Amino acid sequence: MALQRRWEGTVLLKVRVLADGRAEQVTVITSSGHASLDDAAVQAVTAWRFIPARRAGEAIDGWVHVPLVFKAE
Repeated sequence: MALQRRWEGTVLLKVRVLADGRAEQVTVITSSGHASLDDAAVQAVTAWRFIPARRAGEAIDGWVHVPLVFKAE
């Protein structure tokens, strides 16, 4: 539906990344202006695996900001 309507926008997410690389918590910081795009961004990033932060060579939990850009092409 978003593609048919040619919706575009950028969603900025705040993601808590666990030491094992999983996204534990994903929240929208800045909306794209379209709830369906925001929801798709959260759903996608929740399934991602990240390279976790490290302290003294050991993987640790941390926070990261992730921008997702949606373009209708």
